[in-house]
Amino acid sequence: MSGSGIREQMGVQGARVRALAVLRVRSRALAVALLPAAVAVVLLVGGATGRLGGGGWDIARWAVTGFALVVLLLAGAVAAVVARARPALSPTVPVTEKAAPDLYRLVRDLAERLDVPAPSAIALTPDCDSWLEDRTHPAHAEALSRTDSDPYTHPRALSGFGGDGGRRRAARRIPAAPVLVIGSPFLWWMRVAELRAVLAPVVAGTGPSAHPDIAAARRFVRGLDAAVAVASRPGLGPIRRMALGFVGRVAKLLLRACGEHAALMERGVAAAASERAQAVDYGLRIVAQEQVGLAYAGWDRLLTRVALPAWRMGRWPSRLDAGVVSALTELSRRDRLAEGFASRLGERPACDLLEEPGVVDEAASLLAARLFHGGPAEAGPDWSPVDWQQYPEEVVDRKWRTEAARLHRVLDAMGVRRSADPAGSALSPGPTLERVIDHLSRHDAGTGGPTGIDGPTGSGGSTTAGGGGSSGTGTGTGHTAGTAGTAGTAGTAGTGEASEAGDALAAGLSAEMAREEAAAAPAARAEAASDALALWGTDPLPLFPLQPPRSGRELLADHVTAMVCCSAVDTAGATPGLDWLDGPALLIDGERRADLGGRVLSLVEGGDAEPLRSWLTSLGVRAEKPVRLV
Repeated sequence: MSGSGIREQMGVQGARVRALAVLRVRSRALAVALLPAAVAVVLLVGGATGRLGGGGWDIARWAVTGFALVVLLLAGAVAAVVARARPALSPTVPVTEKAAPDLYRLVRDLAERLDVPAPSAIALTPDCDSWLEDRTHPAHAEALSRTDSDPYTHPRALSGFGGDGGRRRAARRIPAAPVLVIGSPFLWWMRVAELRAVLAPVVAGTGPSAHPDIAAARRFVRGLDAAVAVASRPGLGPIRRMALGFVGRVAKLLLRACGEHAALMERGVAAAASERAQAVDYGLRIVAQEQVGLAYAGWDRLLTRVALPAWRMGRWPSRLDAGVVSALTELSRRDRLAEGFASRLGERPACDLLEEPGVVDEAASLLAARLFHGGPAEAGPDWSPVDWQQYPEEVVDRKWRTEAARLHRVLDAMGVRRSADPAGSALSPGPTLERVIDHLSRHDAGTGGPTGIDGPTGSGGSTTAGGGGSSGTGTGTGHTAGTAGTAGTAGTAGTGEASEAGDALAAGLSAEMAREEAAAAPAARAEAASDALALWGTDPLPLFPLQPPRSGRELLADHVTAMVCCSAVDTAGATPGLDWLDGPALLIDGERRADLGGRVLSLVEGGDAEPLRSWLTSLGVRAEKPVRLV
């Protein structure tokens, strides 16, 4: 036997030893539960035969018997909850063999080369990861069979498990082997050979998973974990909370007893699978792992910069996985570290293994929107898909105008007057950029709305400050210098008052957005809960937020940037655009302008409007002209 084979056998044996340790914890718990019953049986038999008679033995007999019955009832309740509780099921997009015959063939050939059982099915996850998932619990099979539909007519779920026809396998209820879950970005960015190399150690894990001791230990641990989740579920009544609380404490105690053994068991299984997979595409796997890291970086950037703005306004990009290719191709063009990766695009992509990649991409994109942002499972009036071609017009432009409208609503609520029209003394009839610049760079304390309101502060995380300078007299309409003191004193006072004005506006924007989110939250929660009951059978899907809450200053910078972009589109012929790595972009003469962020920060953070005014003048943007809002 080779050295790799010896190491594999050692890994399997180590995992089996740890699995037996987990099963011993189960056996000891069972023994503890049966011990009072065994003592009660001895006392009852002794009383029946006359060997343990008398008043003292009679009292002990009935006391132990009653205690044993209580313990058996409690143990039975715990066992019933552990057996019936549904282990966690990862939200995925199941793929039938009819929808991806070449992908199933690749996985089966890989399993045959590794001499391990083939996975029972394939599913996709909107993340950059791959794993094996045991779905042998009967509740899982029932929930999955309820989602069966034709993958060519319903993009929500490409359902059915197994290669002999999804519906026949669903009728059998329980798959024979773990399900192979593949990260959907891998299919679009990786080439076929790279995907096979990345999946080799994952598929190799089906071998140890088939071992009876390891499978039994995993079922026991998953049942305990599910019982803890059931006991901690919110919304329980007082009686159920008390009963399930006891079950949860017992399950936690057992989990602590076997947790270390379970972790070492999984480590041994992973080591054995890795050793077995070294015989298959080992050299290519090293190169493919670089693509895994690159795909993760592009996927994260695409979600946070491109998809998130659309999700926040009720639109979900329907081709996220195809967008990963565009984002990483753009990265390879900009970053010298990524040079050479674009040349791979000439090889066959792994998504060619699917019969209809667009249908799968749409289903994975919808699931990504539900996991990372929340939302219903199907498209509707307030939750509709958007193609990349329509993204600039339907998302970017709408995002800018929505934020600009919110900015002016807050200014109205603060009592900030509109800017004066340069042609006369009348006030401008519509919302203007000049009004925003005038308020944030104001040097006199006697005008505007309330100042000195404490609000969240911070610097913009996605832009770099630049173009800062000392405050001075402005050249635009409404930008006036202080009326008292010297120029230096006016500049110092103006900076402080501009900061107060920015704090007040940032606090107002934060409060306005909090009200909007609070108004939309109850309906969204109810819709997510009903969708979870229909699709997954239990609790709502877990939500994995992409970004931490933004500070008030970050919100203010975003809203001022949106107002500048609206003014540039309406008065200078600019157009909204999409940057695959940075999201919404302002295009002037077809070229992206990336020099706006620093000038906006100079205005927001220090009240210095001069860099922004110079930028507007150079592009011919008329800040005093009203803009169109949503």
